Amino acid sequence: MYSKFGKLKAAVLGGALALGATQPATAEEGLDYQTVSDLLHLVMSSDRTVYTRMIVNRLAVQEKVITASEHFEDDKALVLPAQMFRFGSEMVAEETDAFSYSLLSLWPINKQNAPTTPLEIEGLEYIAENIGENFYGTEELGGQEYFTAVYPDIAVAEACSKCHNEHKDSPRTDFEGGDVMGGVVIRIPMD
Repeated sequence: MYSKFGKLKAAVLGGALALGATQPATAEEGLDYQTVSDLLHLVMSSDRTVYTRMIVNRLAVQEKVITASEHFEDDKALVLPAQMFRFGSEMVAEETDAFSYSLLSLWPINKQNAPTTPLEIEGLEYIAENIGENFYGTEELGGQEYFTAVYPDIAVAEACSKCHNEHKDSPRTDFEGGDVMGGVVIRIPMD
């Protein structure tokens, strides 16, 4: 539950304040849901961008020394950034129920990555229409209330738009660098 994260101590609190957290809390109170979610997203987004730009885009698109493929094991290729993200999410889910995250899109190549709740749809539509903004809300799922945040997932490299535009199952084929391609959805159970 959230209480595992609710009492983050001084180091994280200081980091949150340095990042401009709008609702500082004392170490005894813990951080608010939005700050925790924003910090989690910062790490996820940074790791995803580094992998996409420095590994996939550099090796598969620029230098063309290896390909990236959704069938990476059979093709002896790099894991796609979306798959890397999902694998990380699955590992986190095995370790904790303090939060969950996923990569969803209004235009998913893999239909498992389509929004399934009204708040996910609302959030994805909001971030697609309001470039550079995040979406926050609460929703009840299975009798549990959740703080839910949706962050824009941006085409940060040519590999992103090229893969989606050329994929046979892609419902949208006109992505360009900098476009919102979907969203990172983070859920934190509320006490």
